Amino acid sequence: QVQLVESGGGLVQPGGSLRLSCTSSGSNINNILIGWFRQAPGKEREALSCISSSDGSTHYTDSGKGRFTISRDAAKNTVYLQMNNLEPEDTAVYYCATDGGTVCARLHYVVFDIWGQGTQVTVSP
Repeated sequence: QVQLVESGGGLVQPGGSLRLSCTSSGSNINNILIGWFRQAPGKEREALSCISSSDGSTHYTDSGKGRFTISRDAAKNTVYLQMNNLEPEDTAVYYCATDGGTVCARLHYVVFDIWGQGTQVTVSP
């Protein structure tokens, strides 16, 4: 089974940027879709973006549209989430996940069943 690992979180000031990475040790994730999600304390996990492996198409929810960009580097077996102009409301644990498929069809956490451990993003002055 694929094991996903996130990295790149941290503390950043409002207006700053971070790039999160999602990779796997021992598994090739280039052939599966990868989604990015986040969960703030007391809130439901929400979807941000997804990248299909079938055609490389990218998909965003309203929460992920505009300031976030998902991309894939096949040579590094890594999917990135570039986050710009961060706001305190972006503070959350960020996760990458997959359902093992190749096409991003339904961008909701209930569909995804393989998750990384998460990486904390804190946006604060």
